[in-house]
Amino acid sequence: DDFMKILLECLQPKKFDKSTVVRTPYGVVAIMSPWNFPVDEILLLALPSLASGNTVIVKPSEVVPETGALVVNTLQKVLPPGVLQLAQGAGSVGAALVAHPDVSLVAMTGSSATGRKILEAAAPQLKRVILEMGGKDPMVVLADADLEKAAKDAVMYSLCNTGQVCCSVERIYVAESAYDEFQALCKKAATEYKVGNGMDPDNKVGPLVSNIQKEQVKQQVEDAVAKGAKMLHQSEVPKGLEKGSFYPVTVLADVSDNMQLFTAETFGPVVAMAKFDGSEEEAVRLANKTEYGLASSVYTKDKEKAGRIAALIDAGQVGINCYPLENMDVHCPWVGHKHSGFGYHSGYDGFMQFSIPKTIVSD
Repeated sequence: DDFMKILLECLQPKKFDKSTVVRTPYGVVAIMSPWNFPVDEILLLALPSLASGNTVIVKPSEVVPETGALVVNTLQKVLPPGVLQLAQGAGSVGAALVAHPDVSLVAMTGSSATGRKILEAAAPQLKRVILEMGGKDPMVVLADADLEKAAKDAVMYSLCNTGQVCCSVERIYVAESAYDEFQALCKKAATEYKVGNGMDPDNKVGPLVSNIQKEQVKQQVEDAVAKGAKMLHQSEVPKGLEKGSFYPVTVLADVSDNMQLFTAETFGPVVAMAKFDGSEEEAVRLANKTEYGLASSVYTKDKEKAGRIAALIDAGQVGINCYPLENMDVHCPWVGHKHSGFGYHSGYDGFMQFSIPKTIVSD
């Protein structure tokens, strides 16, 4: 398994003449995991922590405590007693872990607001911190792009996991000359996404995490429409599910920066797009017009142009004619620029963050 091979390679001593660099554990690592990927995110942080020789305390999101407990309990079966522990509760439990003097490293996946609180609490003790936070990821579609593929990807990766992904496509910028055709293609693609019980294989969009999240998405959509966004498509929510946390698949055009839909994280099943003049300069300016910098994508048949734009987008991951999360190699780190990250995880570079180097020099 490449994941474990890379992890083990990171921990090997590196010899340079009379000097040897070894990796040493931090000690106790506190992990705070989110609700949207309650298994994967624990493993992404816990496995490199444990392999690096640390002991670990996992605090799952209070929204998914049983899933978090299942993951921790499963790992505990193959670990010595006490090496991996579980702490359940709300934000106050996480705050206590961050403040505890015996915790040397805090690793969290979650919102930027929570990440700021962790940084503030960790600062007095100069704790090491790894934070993967929110995103408002742009997708740029140039005039010469394969519009059918771009539209299919725009819809799929706006709606994946009901839009509850930190690197969902949340802002789509389309060259003006291709805008009308792209709208029609997105509308057509969105009609294939049926809302309903996620256990039914015919349904591609399940519920949101809560009614609170549903109201937030609804408010953003209503704000956009009131300010001039055009509703291209909105699906039905099956009868009997209206009072649940299901929200219809929604496709909006003519979204602008004065609308919350283009400035705040949405985390819902919404495809939001706007047109631009099609130039490289404007593509870069619009993509970077956010406090976030997690992932992004550029669609064009001109690979050199795509490379120039990708180099200037301030994000940790840029996909060229693809969605980076699904296509990047296991060797690559997962990085957030700007307010999307502090430190990083995964891949060779990311695994190194869970141990600290020590140089031993012999005469």
